[in-house]
Amino acid sequence: MLIGLIADTHDRLPAIAELVRQMQEAGVGMVLHAGDYCSPFALRAFEEAQLSLAGVFGRNDGDPQGLVTRAQSAFGTELFESPHSFELGGRRLLLVHDIGDVNKRSIASHEIVIHGSTHQQEMKTRGDTLIVNPGEGCGWLYGTPSAALIELDSREVHFLTLSSSEWKY
Repeated sequence: MLIGLIADTHDRLPAIAELVRQMQEAGVGMVLHAGDYCSPFALRAFEEAQLSLAGVFGRNDGDPQGLVTRAQSAFGTELFESPHSFELGGRRLLLVHDIGDVNKRSIASHEIVIHGSTHQQEMKTRGDTLIVNPGEGCGWLYGTPSAALIELDSREVHFLTLSSSEWKY
C-alpha cells in the first residue's frame, strides 16, 4: 500500500497542489498530514484530487474548527489531535506534529512514526521503528517544497522535492 506523507504546508496552495498531483501520479491512495495546514482552504488540493487524508493538528493551525468543518465535508478526510496512533495496512503508525511531544516508549511501540514541525526531510530508525519527516510542504523556510511516499509493506521511503519550475508562487 503506497501512502503519501506531507507536513507543514502552511497555506502554500501551488506547492500543495503540485505535491498532491505527484502523489496521485505515483499511485497514492491516501495521504497522512503531520500538521500545520494553517487555514481550511489548504485542504482544497486533497478535496479536488479526492484523496483520502488523515492528519493531525500542528501549532500553527489557526482555525482548527474550520479545518474540521472542511474536513468533514471533504472526501475521506479525518483530522485528529496530535499525537494520533492507529493501524493502517497491518502496520502500527503514530502521526504527530512535533516528535518532541511523545516519549521514547510511545515511539518504540509503533512500527512507523510520521512527524513534521522541523520542516526538514529526515528518515531514521530507532530500534525497529522507522521515523520519517517528509519535510516542509510549503517551502517557506528552506525554499524547496517537499513530501514523501512510503510503501507500507516494505517500509521503503521515497522523498519528493519540487524544483521551482514545477510550481508557481
